[in-house]
Amino acid sequence: MGKAGNGGGQHPVLPRFPNRAPASRRGAVRCGPPQRTAGRADAAVIFVCRPPQAVYPAMIPLITHTPRLTLIAASRALLTAELHKPRYFPILLGAAMPTDWPPGAYDEATMHHFLDKLTAGGRTAAGWYGWYALLKATDTTPVTLVGAGGFLGPPDAAGTAEINYSIATDWRRQGLATELVAGLVQQAEQTGMVRQLVAHTLPHEPAAEEVLRRNGFALAGLAPDGRLRFERTVEPTPAGA
Repeated sequence: MGKAGNGGGQHPVLPRFPNRAPASRRGAVRCGPPQRTAGRADAAVIFVCRPPQAVYPAMIPLITHTPRLTLIAASRALLTAELHKPRYFPILLGAAMPTDWPPGAYDEATMHHFLDKLTAGGRTAAGWYGWYALLKATDTTPVTLVGAGGFLGPPDAAGTAEINYSIATDWRRQGLATELVAGLVQQAEQTGMVRQLVAHTLPHEPAAEEVLRRNGFALAGLAPDGRLRFERTVEPTPAGA
């Protein structure tokens, strides 16, 4: 009996293949079960593979609102412009500048620190460092940058994070510092990751203490550097929950 040829409409007998891709294709890509090409005399077995989907930690909200303020998380682009291209900074931010900037403890060293942290941390660091406080537009005032604040990094294993804030001189004594801190508390709640907030003030600064007390902070004692330490608990309320 002769060997079967490829004529007569018959397909060649194909060897059985395991239901997995060759080792060289495993790991880097995900492959489905083997499939046979149909309707051809030279039918073959093929694997349908696709690259794996990247899995990233969930990003936290990068913008939050209070009645008068819009708080926007600093980005590498904004910080780079603020440091090196100040004429483009308000254009990127979409806000008018105050007459004095930067305010208070928010200085160039802090900007560089935030930029370094965002560069090293990538997308998971976004929202855990500097934030800009923009006064919403009114009939007489355009959107204006009035303050800066934010977090000193992601929360620790216990869920504790630290905040700070500064308001431009022209915009003080209008309750904006209290509203900025309220926005940072709201942001901490919306991350779903923070259980406690900490803030520090220098001794004998009753106005700064009052800002914190109005936002639910209580004096917890002295920090090692002599500053006053304030704390408050946070009830996580993730955005959209």
